Formats: sequence, structure tokens, C-alpha cells
Amino acid sequence: MIVSMTGFGRSKKEFDSFKVIVEMKSVNHRFCEISVRMPRQFLLFEEKIKKTVNQYIQRGRVDVFVTVEGEGYISRFLQVDWDLISQYEKAFVKTKDMYKLEGALSIDSLLHLPEVFTINENEDGVEELEAVILEVTNAAAIELHNMRKIEGMALKNDIAERLYIINEIVQNLKPYSVQVVEKYRERLEKKMKDFLDGKYEADEGRILTEVAIFADKADINEELTRLDSHVSQFFKIIDTEGSVGRKLDFLVQEMNREMNTIGSKANDVVISQKVVEMKSELEKIKEQVQNIE
Repeated sequence: MIVSMTGFGRSKKEFDSFKVIVEMKSVNHRFCEISVRMPRQFLLFEEKIKKTVNQYIQRGRVDVFVTVEGEGYISRFLQVDWDLISQYEKAFVKTKDMYKLEGALSIDSLLHLPEVFTINENEDGVEELEAVILEVTNAAAIELHNMRKIEGMALKNDIAERLYIINEIVQNLKPYSVQVVEKYRERLEKKMKDFLDGKYEADEGRILTEVAIFADKADINEELTRLDSHVSQFFKIIDTEGSVGRKLDFLVQEMNREMNTIGSKANDVVISQKVVEMKSELEKIKEQVQNIE
């Protein structure tokens, strides 16, 4: 079945000291674009997160938000550069003697010296954390995909209803297009008789020639046949799986072209009205197709 490009997914996993939350939303886009937002220290997981989401998404823009709350997943330790402190202390004493300064090097001063104290994070639990984040990401992606499928079913039903309306108009126009030529012949005969005012007989050969020329110019059977075929293809495609949005978008353009041709060729009020009705339904289909993966 067709899948919408609009949806939302969320999943989380909690532990004693921390929890992982992944949320993602998707909207229309010409291609597949996945954007991941998460704390800087987890950027090494970004590509794997994208690949996980990409298993379920073929088209659309997806924003992924990864939140890790708590600090139980990280062990930190303080690293002191004692050699650098010694160099600072020697420089302090030398400067003090050279310029006859007073005062002593305090612990407060040491704390503000650059690169003396460094807080590092132990990466022993990185692999475990990565597995948890990818697991939660996968669950959120499945929820997103399921929502997109439900939305896709609603789109399919709406499109199908409008296709039935277009198809009914096409079937009704097929026999009516023949009547248009006959009506033109009757109007032409009447005009010629009124013009001649009964003094001369209307030239039947000339009438038949004019009718033939009109029939050739106003013939919309080919356009109706192609439109009929496009509608059938549309029904088949919305019942298939995979990324079909671009195919449907192409069909919409082709159907619009056929309708425009019918409208320009038909010298008849009824046909013109029916073309307007079909184009109105097609415009609504076009809007829905923009949401299909």
C-alpha cells in the first residue's frame, strides 16, 4: 500500500541511573533526508542512527531527536598535569623575584590556570550505550513507519474516491462526444437555411465537409482513451508497495495535460463543465500525492 511522508514516532528505555528517549517526525521532501539532533558527545553514533531510520524511510525529511538523561552511563575522572603545575610554579617564582612582587601561588590561582586540570570521560560503556540508543531508535522508527502507513491508507481512500469521479465523467463523455458532432451538423444546417431564407437549397456536400473538419478538430476520443488508461494505472499503483510518489506525480501531470486538451478541443458547454469538474478533483489528488512516499 502507499505510505505517507508525514508521521511521528517516539520510544524510550529507562535504567536505574539514566534513560534514552528518541523522537522523530517526518514531512514531505523530494528525497530522503535524515537529520539527527543529539548531545555532542554522542555524534559518533550519528551515521548508525541514520542507517537505522533509513531502513524504514525511502523518501521524506526526518528529524530525529535523541535525549539521554542522567549520568549513570558515564564515569568521569580528573586528570592533573603535575609537570605543567611545576612549570607554572617556577615561572611564578621567577616573575616574583624579577619584579619584586609580593604574594603566594594559591590553590585558587592554580584552578584558573589553563590546561592544568582536565575532566575526562571513561568510554568503557560506549558500546553498551550505542546498542541502547540504536535499539530505541529502531523502535521509534517502526512507530513512525506504522503511522505513515495509516496516513497512507487515508490518502489512498481519498484519492480512490476522486479517481472514481473522474472515471465516471470520462465514461459519460465517450458517447456524448459523438453527439457533439451531430449537434454541430444540425446547427450548421439551420444557420445555412436561415441565411439562404429558403431561396436556395443548402449545399449538402459543403455541410458534410464542414462537419468532417469540425469532427476532426473536436475529436476527443484519443484523449479520453489515454485518460481512461491513466486512471487505471493510478488505481494499480496505489495498491503497490514501495516509493510510488514520483510515479503518481508524473501521472497527475499527464492527466492534467489530457484534460487541458479536451477542454481546448471541445466546442461544447457540457464538455467544458465536465473538464472543470475533472480538473477540480485532479487538483485535490495532486495535493494528496505530494504527501506520498
